[in-house]
Amino acid sequence: MMNRQYSTSRTDRKTIEKNRREQMKALFSKLKSLLPHQSSREVASLPDELDKAVNYIKKLQINLEKMREKKDSLMRVAKIIKNKNAGFVGGLTDGGLKSPQIEIRELGSALHVVLITRLDCQFMFRESIRVLNEEGADIVNASFSVVEDAILHIIHSKIGESAPTTVAARVSERLRKFVNGSSTIAF
Repeated sequence: MMNRQYSTSRTDRKTIEKNRREQMKALFSKLKSLLPHQSSREVASLPDELDKAVNYIKKLQINLEKMREKKDSLMRVAKIIKNKNAGFVGGLTDGGLKSPQIEIRELGSALHVVLITRLDCQFMFRESIRVLNEEGADIVNASFSVVEDAILHIIHSKIGESAPTTVAARVSERLRKFVNGSSTIAF
């Protein structure tokens, strides 16, 4: 009688273990199907495959975080444009940007230019870059974001160490004249 119980419990354990292995195999197969296809012909071991899955998931998490940061940045840009448009008396026609807007900030030897234009005024960005180059500023970074019918251009530049205030004043004057002159002509 004791022998029979022992063999039954042993058989039960074998069945349970077999079911566990089959379940693990099915789960591993499902995990592998969610990973990008590897072109390698060699069969990787289970620990190697799990390492690949972990690395892939970590990479996805990093990309997700970068996308969240980009979304947050774009939302801030949209808010800036909305606030600038709301604060610009007579700057809106039917909810759109009427005149280009420019903001220039000098921070030591750095010069930050924020230019908001309509979609059909992309030439203003190129001209702003040209003015900065002519005045000896080195462009460090330039980016733009499109929100509805407006484009927000952000230009980060570095001006020479010798008399940065004078260069910044000239750049500011030229850019403001250009933007204000263009608004009377182009709009």
